[in-house]
Amino acid sequence: MSQPFVPYTDSVEVIQSDEQKTFDEIASTMRDISHKIGDRQRHTTRSVHAKSHALLRAEVVVKARLPTELAQGLAAHAGTYGAILRFSTNPGDILSDHISSPRGLAMKIVGVPGEMLSNHTGQVTQDFVMVNGKVFDTKDAAGFLKNIQLLDKNANAPEIVKQVVSTASKIGENVLETVGLESAFLKGFGHPATNPLGETYYSQAPLRWGGYFGKVALVPVSSNLVELYKKGLPHDTEWNALRDEFSRFFKEESEAVWELRVQLCADLEKMPVEDAHTEWDETESPYVAVATVTAKAQEIYSDARRVFVDEKMTFNPWHALAAHRPLGNIMRARFQAYAMSTKFRHEREGREMIEPKSIDELPT
Repeated sequence: MSQPFVPYTDSVEVIQSDEQKTFDEIASTMRDISHKIGDRQRHTTRSVHAKSHALLRAEVVVKARLPTELAQGLAAHAGTYGAILRFSTNPGDILSDHISSPRGLAMKIVGVPGEMLSNHTGQVTQDFVMVNGKVFDTKDAAGFLKNIQLLDKNANAPEIVKQVVSTASKIGENVLETVGLESAFLKGFGHPATNPLGETYYSQAPLRWGGYFGKVALVPVSSNLVELYKKGLPHDTEWNALRDEFSRFFKEESEAVWELRVQLCADLEKMPVEDAHTEWDETESPYVAVATVTAKAQEIYSDARRVFVDEKMTFNPWHALAAHRPLGNIMRARFQAYAMSTKFRHEREGREMIEPKSIDELPT
């Protein structure tokens, strides 16, 4: 890697004077959404990304002889770790998969050594929380608050209303894409009904990468994943079309391989930390692989695994090494919101919270 990258200092973050009030309102609104949906469903789930579609056991192999800029934190040394991958969709309630929405991927790497953030002391996990879009819907938490207040207002809307919104959003997005444009706002409400296994997943907001900082992505590289890019789903009108597709794939295929890639900041003005809606130019700084992630053929959604991952575990970008501390206004908002959501749903359902110490704790 020849280009210079911006070294991390505390000054890359700029704290807004009134942001704590916004964070409080976000946490309160997300709690309200969880309460409304939990009361309707008689079961409290995550405030967002409630419906999972695949719960995978994977192996993460950190590459050897990485450039100094990339050989940081998790990637400081070559090594092999277990990981749990949770594929999901965006809404905070359990909807039929014919209501297509943005896809999420949360990855928990287990058995990681090193200094953890103070809220994660004593743990051995590193989480990366990603979605299939390069930028966040809004530049900061104030914009995000407006969006979720709208969701809160319509949390108990009939499913047919959510289908209409999703369809209208997908139509609008398709029109924009025909002229080479995209709308993160529209994609927040509806997403083309493509196969999630062909998607690339992005952190959208930055995090420390040791002495530097950047964004991360999980990119499909095995041919059986790459060929699914922008491919539709069979039986996409079925309630569990996404889970069924993951199940079919991991019964028929021997393995799937992704790369964990990092895009380091090369220019703080062009690649801002505090604006999560600005795309970082990949010609200025490309995403570069630091590890491979491989999932073998397996049962992707057993009852025991669902209870362990969906009911007892939590994924949080602040479950991290100190070398990978989340950065920026959106990430700071997530610290409070994720903690609230986890506490609320576990207490309401009477579930113990589990943070695994070994990948072998994951049920088959």
